Amino acid sequence: MDVSEFLSQPLVARVATRGPEVRPVWFLWEDGAFWWLTGSYSRLERLLAEDARVALVVDTCDLAAGAVFSVTCRGEAEVVPLDRARAIRKLTRYLGPEDRWPARFSAPLDDPETSMVRFTPDRPPRLHDRSW
Repeated sequence: MDVSEFLSQPLVARVATRGPEVRPVWFLWEDGAFWWLTGSYSRLERLLAEDARVALVVDTCDLAAGAVFSVTCRGEAEVVPLDRARAIRKLTRYLGPEDRWPARFSAPLDDPETSMVRFTPDRPPRLHDRSW
């Protein structure tokens, strides 16, 4: 499995900001960056304005299969305007077709306070295989 194949799965990333604050996010890996939604419902935009440095980890652990994979990255994140098409691609990964989404997931796309975070790692991500 390569890093793009691994990151194309609907996995949860954990993002750490200064503080430290750690939060789970649904993400999209696209154009060499991780993308996720943020808005007035989250303190993340304020935290990134104070210090844009973040660390991110995406990992899996299947004990029965003995498969452990991880990607860990560091760098700076920035809040950018909502890219609705990108946001829909991200949410579709996790929720399936848009017409089946619960309202709480589609409503933020119509909220003018909703933005996206673009996190471009300092180095290209590498997939670490610690399987046995």
